[in-house]
Amino acid sequence: MKKLKEILPGFLVCLVIGLLAQQIAQFFPSIGAALFAIGIGMLAGNTFLNNDIFNIGTKFSESRLLEYSIVLTGLTLHLADIMGIGFEGVGFIAIQMTLTICICYFIGKKLGFSKKFSLLMCAGNAVCGSSAIGTVAPIVDADSKDKGISITIVNVTGTILMVVLPFLTALLYNHETLRTSAMIGGTLQSIGQVIASAVMVNGDVVEFATIFKIVRIIFVVFVAISYSRINLEEHQSLFAKKEGISAKVKAKVPWFVIGFFILSLIVSTGIIPTVISTTAKMISSQFEIIALAAIGMRVKFKDLIKEGPKAMLYGCLTGGSQVVIAFILIALLFH
Repeated sequence: MKKLKEILPGFLVCLVIGLLAQQIAQFFPSIGAALFAIGIGMLAGNTFLNNDIFNIGTKFSESRLLEYSIVLTGLTLHLADIMGIGFEGVGFIAIQMTLTICICYFIGKKLGFSKKFSLLMCAGNAVCGSSAIGTVAPIVDADSKDKGISITIVNVTGTILMVVLPFLTALLYNHETLRTSAMIGGTLQSIGQVIASAVMVNGDVVEFATIFKIVRIIFVVFVAISYSRINLEEHQSLFAKKEGISAKVKAKVPWFVIGFFILSLIVSTGIIPTVISTTAKMISSQFEIIALAAIGMRVKFKDLIKEGPKAMLYGCLTGGSQVVIAFILIALLFH
């Protein structure tokens, strides 16, 4: 009951913003409710609703509601749909993630950031934002300051790209589903940003971009294992022989990814009535809009100013590099 009381203020605010955004979007259908939800959330969260009482509820709305939304999406997709990205899609994600980690680390070292901070940025940008940073932070024995700054920068970078990519993919691909989904699902930092950006395009892109992103999330296990084997001494090569006991790896596939695949497997059998899939899609969409309002509420302008221009430059250079890499790979792999 106590937990519910803590969640309620922030959740109700996000719910109201989400409903308001959907009403406004009826007059501006070309813009859509997603952008309004994020925009109103950012405006409110930095002005008259900038209060700690909302923090727990907005965090719940941003993370948990999106996880529930992803699970419910499993009821709307057959396994055949999921396999629609093909081996090219999986290969695209593997190469994209590898190159992102390499380039992000190179940029970090050139800008003078520490090895551990650069590795946190690599994981956050390549895999799934805050969740990936939280997974690898204990493996590289990162301090709380580096963890906090990297999460802030990765989320800010993702928020900028989240708004930019729908316009960019319209110019590059005329919103063709597979290539647009690969760009959005293969580059954006968090699952929330992927869904938020894809919602600005169309429902098909939401589904396929989510699949691309889920593949990236699964790959966090491989990133964690790789991190456990590298040398963390500041003035030694990453691949120099390590001394002492290796870090224990505690990485697993998130529960909502497993839930997504289980429900997709069930719906693929044909035993689930259409009305259930339709209802799941409707509820999932509402969860998404509420979560987008929460994402906006949790973007604090003071955090951006505090981290300074060098850290922001790191984020922007990494995000820009991801987009360029994705553009090249999409051109090579998706004809």
